[in-house]
Amino acid sequence: MPDFVVDPQIVADSIPVSELKLSHVRLMRDANYPWLMLLPRRQATEIVDLDPADRIALMDEIALASTVLRETVPCDKLNIASFGNAVRQMHVHVIARRFADAGWPKPVWGAAPKKEYEPGAAEALAAKLKARLK
Repeated sequence: MPDFVVDPQIVADSIPVSELKLSHVRLMRDANYPWLMLLPRRQATEIVDLDPADRIALMDEIALASTVLRETVPCDKLNIASFGNAVRQMHVHVIARRFADAGWPKPVWGAAPKKEYEPGAAEALAAKLKARLK
């Protein structure tokens, strides 16, 4: 989709990781939680707005991102969500949670102040994830 543009807020809050068949994948800039976002390259606001083939493809990509994230970082639980309340561009969060993380057991939003990655750590994690997202 040549006119696909990532919302400026998502760009500010994350770094690019990979391109899947349907989705652009990004890593959130919050070291409290290893956190991927999948952005389908379609003009849609909700998952139900996707055509049936794209809904299936998105579910497959969510499963792939979940598996790769869980195998790459320590994780007790995966949180998967699509809200779009603050940013309307359709995106799906895949968040690796630990029982001892900064927000457990609450949702990650507002549970703890954003924690910056050490210099180069987000890029290193993004590279590890990219190598496995195929």
